[in-house]
Amino acid sequence: MRFHRPFRRDSGPPAPEARHREPSRPRARGPLSRRRRLLLTSATVVGAGLVALLALRDASGPEPSRAGGRCAPTELLEPPCGAWFGAFVPHDRDDLQDRVEAYEKRVGRALDVVYTYHDMSLPEGTRREGQLLSPEEQRVGEDRLLLLSWESKWWGGTKDRQPTWKEIAAGELDETVIDVQARRIKDYGERTGRKVFLSFDLEMDTRTPDNGTPAEYVEAHRHIHDRFAKLGVDNVVWTWIITGYLNHADLFRRMYPGDAYVDWIGYNQYNYYRCHRTDWLTFEQTQTATHAWIRANISDDKPLMLSEFGTAADPARPGRQAEWYARVPRVLKDLDGVKAALQWNHRDPGPHCDLALAGDAAWDSLREAVSDPYLNQPRK
Repeated sequence: MRFHRPFRRDSGPPAPEARHREPSRPRARGPLSRRRRLLLTSATVVGAGLVALLALRDASGPEPSRAGGRCAPTELLEPPCGAWFGAFVPHDRDDLQDRVEAYEKRVGRALDVVYTYHDMSLPEGTRREGQLLSPEEQRVGEDRLLLLSWESKWWGGTKDRQPTWKEIAAGELDETVIDVQARRIKDYGERTGRKVFLSFDLEMDTRTPDNGTPAEYVEAHRHIHDRFAKLGVDNVVWTWIITGYLNHADLFRRMYPGDAYVDWIGYNQYNYYRCHRTDWLTFEQTQTATHAWIRANISDDKPLMLSEFGTAADPARPGRQAEWYARVPRVLKDLDGVKAALQWNHRDPGPHCDLALAGDAAWDSLREAVSDPYLNQPRK
């Protein structure tokens, strides 16, 4: 059975001005940290100041390590000297490793992070959708980090059999689903010594009200986190992933589980172009407004992840996709605290929505971009 990624843009594409408007003023959160003050001050810098900062960063190379000159990952898998590079690579159930290795051959390097998706169905027969850390994932994870997206869905089930956040928060799925997968992840850690990134209901801002209310999402997330802790699962890095569309800003605030329940924050922003009938947006335009909003309104110090990024092609300008990817390293170095960037090499539903690399020029451009030392960090 072919790997399935459900259509998750339930609310429809927001207007371009809503997606990329300037971030709102930060809420009051007590005394400003040093990082927050720097962020707010930098918002007033224009043109020449930005160019000077970028030139300084490019000249100095990767930022210094916070661990006595070593660039080893932290306990939360944060690379202190740069950022991880990863990808979602479309695959069938049994060929994940082959597909990942084929992608790596074309991009000229190993992936740091491999991104896969799961539902909350019970493993039955040959079904793997609900099985976190499938045998194929474990083989790929021998040499790479894994980001597991766990969705409160049963992709093959009827509407009345879909799990809800209220049911999860009440513990109704503990024995049949939550505990089973928690023990699998714990066993993986005990056997290998490895941690995994785990995201519960990525882009939850598109799932309400079908899955429940924002408050019910928060309770469900906290319940899963606490259940894992009760079972002694200590090899999960909790990753909270939103769409990043700024017209969902109020939902982001209401659906944040809290600093104690989140290790990394991710967001998924693309240059959709004709797919969503928007203007062509550069990599910088897709990322910076959402990044600034998160830093001002959710967390000024959590490590951040571009958990899905990519661009459609422009049939009228075949080289445009290559130009887009060429800008990634320079922009990435200026996104405070972004410690991972994962390319989405697949399509979304709908006409003109193929976001995969569209030809040799695009592959060559990405290959050059991800050879940058900033995106080549030691995993041990």
